[in-house]
Amino acid sequence: MTFGEPPVPDTQMDGAAGAAPARERLVSGPGLLLVWVYGVITVGAVSRSAYQISTEFDRAPLPYALSGIAALVYAFITYSLVRGGETARKAARICCAAELTGVLTVGTWTLVRPESFPDATVWSDFGMGYLFIPVILPITGMLWLRTKR
Repeated sequence: MTFGEPPVPDTQMDGAAGAAPARERLVSGPGLLLVWVYGVITVGAVSRSAYQISTEFDRAPLPYALSGIAALVYAFITYSLVRGGETARKAARICCAAELTGVLTVGTWTLVRPESFPDATVWSDFGMGYLFIPVILPITGMLWLRTKR
């Protein structure tokens, strides 16, 4: 930006002085709340899976591995939302769809074959242990990302 040019709101500069805006921010308005919730659930999922995998993995490997996958998905979505830009928006939408698929698959699996899950995962019972946030969050995320085109 040079003297006399207005600042570019809700965008990030490419790094070179006077360069055109590179990425549209996705974390303005309600998107900020979405990023905050994804950040909190990321910390919860990473903490839970790291503890379970490091201390009790032999007891229930499938649920703990799925919790680890959920943690990675949440972290990637949070990063994509914060990064902004069209590529990050598309990646976050795809990841939200994958997250919703995982929640619905694991949620159904835990109801149909509970013996496969001796311990709960983040996505067990459609995220009931997390107040159903895991099933609501990807839908909210996809809707938000759809409006940010």
